[in-house]
Parts: sequence; structure tokens; C-alpha cells
Amino acid sequence: MTESVEISTTALATVATDRDEMSVDTSMFASLKVPDYRYLWIGMVGAAFAMNMQLVAQGWLVYEMTVSAMNLAWVTIAFMFPQVVLSLVGGVLADRFKKKPVIMWAQMLNGVATLFMAYIVLTGNVTFFDFIWVGIVNGSLLSLSIPARTAFIPELVGDRLMFNAIAFNTAAWNLARILGPALAGFMIAIFAGGDTTSEFGVGLVYLVLSALYFVSSLTVLLIRHAGEPVSRDVRKSPLHDVRQGVSYVIHSPIIGGLILLSILPFLFGLSINSLLPAFNTDVLSGGPDDLGFLMTGMGVGAIVGSLALAKMGEVRHKGTWLFGTTICWGLGVMWFANSVTMFWAVAGIGFVGLISSINMSMNRSVVQLQVSQAMRGRVMSIDMMSHGLMPLGLLPISWVAENYDVQTGLTVSGATLVLLTAICWSFLKKVRRIDKGFEHV
Repeated sequence: MTESVEISTTALATVATDRDEMSVDTSMFASLKVPDYRYLWIGMVGAAFAMNMQLVAQGWLVYEMTVSAMNLAWVTIAFMFPQVVLSLVGGVLADRFKKKPVIMWAQMLNGVATLFMAYIVLTGNVTFFDFIWVGIVNGSLLSLSIPARTAFIPELVGDRLMFNAIAFNTAAWNLARILGPALAGFMIAIFAGGDTTSEFGVGLVYLVLSALYFVSSLTVLLIRHAGEPVSRDVRKSPLHDVRQGVSYVIHSPIIGGLILLSILPFLFGLSINSLLPAFNTDVLSGGPDDLGFLMTGMGVGAIVGSLALAKMGEVRHKGTWLFGTTICWGLGVMWFANSVTMFWAVAGIGFVGLISSINMSMNRSVVQLQVSQAMRGRVMSIDMMSHGLMPLGLLPISWVAENYDVQTGLTVSGATLVLLTAICWSFLKKVRRIDKGFEHV
């Protein structure tokens, strides 16, 4: 036991030294100059490409097979539900065990699952249920590994580079939004040969997904730090760790308020992602390449937002920024919902991408800075678990879309986000007072 503590202390001392050395670097790409973070980031790019390409592939084929907005919602729920059930387990893993192998094995198993899905699609045996089970597998592995990946970042770059690193972490996802959906959409369009029900193009996309997951897993092996936990008190049960994490969030008005403020966009701001295939088909009369183009438009806006945030680490009044960008997010969803041409739809969804990128990255960074290192894995797992509540907003919005039309559903979604954010402004006073984020309000 003593040996484990000594090893952990040595590792933390090394990280602390790294932090001191890097604290003076304020350039836009400061965090990417850290080799270990760079490898983690490259792995995130591969995984993000896989996930964004999968959204187009499964969304296109599911809607062509069933012509149902509700079925699109169920596929999303299959992916999101494990976040509610397993995220806390992932948080305990992140705080109790080495983070590096947790991340590596999760990506490897995702590669195996998507490779099997590629086989099912290419052999013409795919059913709606297959998209459900593969979503559950992908979502479960993500839930177990993302808390470790997120908690790993401050250990690799230090607190002063947190906003920069989280911004580039988001940029990895947004870069994938730009190129991934377009690649998937064009692959399906080209290999379908005009047959909108063709499964061959979707099967090829799933083959690419599996390769990306495998590459993402292998890059983690290059990271020097193992991500040792701060403490390893095996006398306390994992259930005790879970209770401790929940209590920590409940008794912190800042952490609890930030998580609440991040839940609202997941309930009513991200409905645009799930209903995009229906909007593309029903409103714009678009094909798979048009769907990819819309998602690319969101990605372009999002990566601009990520790069902007990379230089916003020292911006003041971050609490006000969080409320303001959440309200603008809702207004952007309403703008997109009422677009009837491709030009205005791309402009609207690009605006949503930009605002959502700044909002989510800033919220995640401030949360990390407010949490002690020993609790980061569990707090990030609670944050992720709360995002799994997305179906609570998506189901009623999808019901409105199916019984009225998709434009009405998205308009209601955006308006609800604006209203609830305005209500939260009145009682989340400590969140409003957050300035640079480093200080504890």
C-alpha cells in the first residue's frame, strides 16, 4: 500500500513540474505542444470521426427503413440511456484505476462492435433492432471511458491550460463534424448508385468506423503517463465512492448549478441532431449528401467556436457568458427550424454549432477547475450521466414532430430552452458570479 502511494506521489510531482513549466505558454496551440495530450487528442479525433460518421449512416438507413421520427429518437435513446446507468461506474473507474488502459480497451471494444455491425449491414441482414443493440454497446463503452478521458486532461496539461485543452478537445469533435458527416453522406450517395434503400454504402461506412476506433485505441499506448489515481483506499467500497461523488455535487451550488445549466441544452438544444434526417427529408427534400452537408455546416460553426474559446481562457464574466450562450443556442434552434432553403438552414445550423461549442467547452472547463483532482472522475461521470437525460426532452419533441411537423417540434424545443435558461438565471446566483473560473466563488 505504501509503495502504491509513493508511486502515485511521484507521478503527481512529475505532473506538477510539467504544469509549472507550461504555465507561461499562452499561445493558441499551447496544450497541443504537450506530447501526452497530443496523443490523447489524436485518439479523440479518430473516435469523434467514427461517432459523427455513424450518426449519418444509421440516421439515413433507419429513416429509409422506417420513415419514422420516433424511431430516430429510439436509436438515439439506445445510445444515451447507458450514460444514465453506467456513467457513475465510469467515474469510479477513473478515480480508482489507471485511466490509460480504461480508455484504450473501451475504444478497442467499440471497434469490434462496429466491425460486427458492418458485417450485418453488408450481408443484407440488418434490422431496426441491430441499430438499438449497437447503440447500447457504443453508449455503454463511452460511459465507462469518457470520465477517465476527461479527468485525464488536467493531469496532462495543468489547470492553466485547461480552457485551451478542453477547447481543442471540443475542436476534435467539431473537426469530425465538418469532415465525418460529409464523408459518410458522400460514401452512401456514391455507392448507393441512386438506390436510396441500398445498404452497401452504409456497410462500407461501418467498416471505416471500426478502423477509426482501432486507431484511436492504439494512439493511447503512446501516452507516457498512466493516469494514476490520487488515492487507492481499497477499504472503501465502490458504492461509497459513488455516494461521495453525488454528495460532493449536491452540496456545491456552483458544481450543481453548472451541471444543471449544461443539462438544459442536452434536453432541448440537441434535438436538432436527432431530428436532422427528418428535417432534411421532409422540409428540404434532400438526399444523404445534403444531410452530410448540413452536419458539416454545424461542424464548421463549431470548430470556429472551439478556436475562439482556445483564446478565451482569460475572458471575464464566464458565468454571464454561459447563460448568454445557452439562450442564443435556443434562438439558433428556432432560426434553423424555420428555414426553408438550404442556404438559411446551413447558416442557422452553423450558428448553433458555434454557440454550442463555446457553451459546452466553457462549462466543462469551469467544472474541472472547481473540482479537486481526487473527485474529477466521479464529478465528470455525474455530468455525463445527467446528459443521458436527453430522452426526457427528445421524446416529447419527437412526438410533436411526428404528430405535427418537424419544424414545429424544433421551434418548441428552442423556445423551451430559452424559457428555462431565463428561469435559471434568477436562482443560480453563484454561477452568474463566476468570473475567470479559477477562483472558487
